[in-house]
Amino acid sequence: MNAFQRNESKETLFTFISAGDDPPKGDFPVQKKSPKLCGSNYPLSIAFVVVNEFCERFSYYGMRAVLTLYFLSFFHWDENLSTAVYHAFSALCYFTPVIGAIMADSWLGKYKTIIYLSIVYVVGHLIKSIGAIPSLGNQAVHVILSMVGLFLIALGTGGIKPCVSAFGGDQFEEEHTSERSKFFSIFYLSINAGSLISTFVTPVLRGDVKCFGEDCYALAFGVPAALMVLALGE
Repeated sequence: MNAFQRNESKETLFTFISAGDDPPKGDFPVQKKSPKLCGSNYPLSIAFVVVNEFCERFSYYGMRAVLTLYFLSFFHWDENLSTAVYHAFSALCYFTPVIGAIMADSWLGKYKTIIYLSIVYVVGHLIKSIGAIPSLGNQAVHVILSMVGLFLIALGTGGIKPCVSAFGGDQFEEEHTSERSKFFSIFYLSINAGSLISTFVTPVLRGDVKCFGEDCYALAFGVPAALMVLALGE
C-alpha cells in the first residue's frame, strides 16, 4: 500500500455532513408540538392560563373590596388603623413580585413558581375565610388568622404576578407572533373582567346574605377562596 492509499483509507474513517444536509433521524428525535385549541395556532394551554388569571383576579379584588369594611365592622378598628393596615397589605402585594421574579429566574422556573405560590395563595384565602367566622375564638384569634392569611395572600398574588403572562407568552412558537399578540389582549381582558365582576359580587354577598346573625364576611371571603382553588386546579 503506497502513501496515497494510506491517506485515502484514513479519510474514509470520517463522514462529514454539510450545512444543507439533514441530520440522521435516529440521533435527533423530533420535538412534539403542543396541542392546539380547536385546530387554530393557539396552544391549548393558554385557555387554562386565561381562566386561571380570571379566577385569581376575581379572588384578589373580591377579597379586597370588603377588606376595609371587615376591619371597621368586624374588628371594630378605627378608620386610621383600618386604612393603615389596608394600605400596608396593598404595598406588600406590589413588593412581592420581586420575590416571585427572583424565584422564577434563579431557582424554580416560571411554572413551578406559579404552582407553589398559588398553593400559598389558596392557603392564605382559606385562613382568611376561617378567621372571619364569628364563633371561632375571640377577637385576638380573628386578628391573628386574618393577618396571617393576608400575608400569605400578598406573597401568593405578588409572587405569581411576574410569571403568569410570561409563561403564557412562552407557549407560542416563534412564527405565531399575531396569535401571541391577541393572547395578551385576551389575557388582560380576563384580568379586568375578573376584577370588575368581583368588585360588584363580593359586597353583595357580604351585605345581602346573613350568617351567624350578621354580615357574612366568611362567605364574602370564601367565594374568592373557592375561585382561587379553581384557578389552582386549572
